Amino acid sequence: MNASLGHLFRSMRIYNYRTWFVGALVSNTGTWMQRAAQDWLVLTELTHHNASAVGVVMALQFGPQLIFLPWTGFAADHFNQRRLLFATQATMGVLALLLGALTVAGVVELWHVYVFAFVSGTAAAFDAPVRQTFVSELVGDADLSNAVALNSTSFNAGRMIGPAVAGVIIAEVGTGWAFLINGASFFAVLVSLSMMRSADLHPNARARRVKGSLSQGFRYVWSRPDLMATLVMLFLIGTFGLNFPIFISTMAVNVFETDARGFGLLSSIMAIGTISGALIAAGRDRPRFSVIAIGAGVFGVGCMLAGIAPDYWVFAVALVIIGVASLTVLNSSNSLMQLTTEPTMRGRVMAIRLAIALGGTPIGAPIVGWVADAFGPRWSLGVGAASGFAALAVALYYLAKYPASPGIVMDRADAATPLE
Repeated sequence: MNASLGHLFRSMRIYNYRTWFVGALVSNTGTWMQRAAQDWLVLTELTHHNASAVGVVMALQFGPQLIFLPWTGFAADHFNQRRLLFATQATMGVLALLLGALTVAGVVELWHVYVFAFVSGTAAAFDAPVRQTFVSELVGDADLSNAVALNSTSFNAGRMIGPAVAGVIIAEVGTGWAFLINGASFFAVLVSLSMMRSADLHPNARARRVKGSLSQGFRYVWSRPDLMATLVMLFLIGTFGLNFPIFISTMAVNVFETDARGFGLLSSIMAIGTISGALIAAGRDRPRFSVIAIGAGVFGVGCMLAGIAPDYWVFAVALVIIGVASLTVLNSSNSLMQLTTEPTMRGRVMAIRLAIALGGTPIGAPIVGWVADAFGPRWSLGVGAASGFAALAVALYYLAKYPASPGIVMDRADAATPLE
């Protein structure tokens, strides 16, 4: 048993990773507090249960992943990753404090939330690819898959704690305080970055600045059918399926007629599934394409069950299933793409991955929000179910075309070939 746990948490043996993990856990909790509070603020305080407005906020928050794609990947591959993280994390912390101040003062308006969502989303667009590739600097390639999964465990532990705490804070002292607490939580990441031992890092090879380096990532991905298939699956699920703020908030308020505490609890219950999915991924030695395919199918089933759930608690159980499936798809695709990509290309490939998975939100979130407003929240979950089944169809097509390619290439010399 102890050996199994040691294998599951093997990245924790590394000082720099432990330091990063603790700081990230504090910040992740604050981030999920803000996400829940932001959805509640828009849906119940600044509008009258307008799901489309929540969709617009999501579009503005994740749109920069797509808009700034060439530059975010370029920055991750060319600049010092630790310094870049200092800048992006500090920026997001300041923005959270400013939004909190406006909300506590009682002067916040919907357009304020829109502006902060876009500016914060821009900082996050530069932060995300470097944060994901920085993990390999902390642990090296040998433990990369495990470290990525444990990162997701930290992220989703925050997802479990943050919304529940936010629900209590909103009910007791007001929405703005959740934003202020999130702003303060970024200090933990800045401290963890400053405490790292530079000598123990495993610096990724920095790409040379040459003409055409911005487009080089696109050409690299286009030449890899395995990466293309994975990205199409991520686009489908990311655009039409990962709209949890809309799904959960509209089901909680419009269908089950719960209060802020009940809304926050649903988000936390979903995190039970996402944490489980992250820990399952941490226990795998190798990510496999076939696992992504299974996750996509289960995601579709979970959304379908959530859409027909007769009561609050059945819906909550369905959210756990969706959580396990979504983390299976996201974690496995993350590790798989990093481990089969040349080190000098990782930042750009991860930026493309994030832009595809999250940058489709400006398309999908308003559509899903409109479906929830026009036909009801249950139908919006039907859209999510369809995205999972469509992604599964893409995976089956790829596996049929490349029947000897269900796994992962570990040899760098074979990294540009289909998975085997």
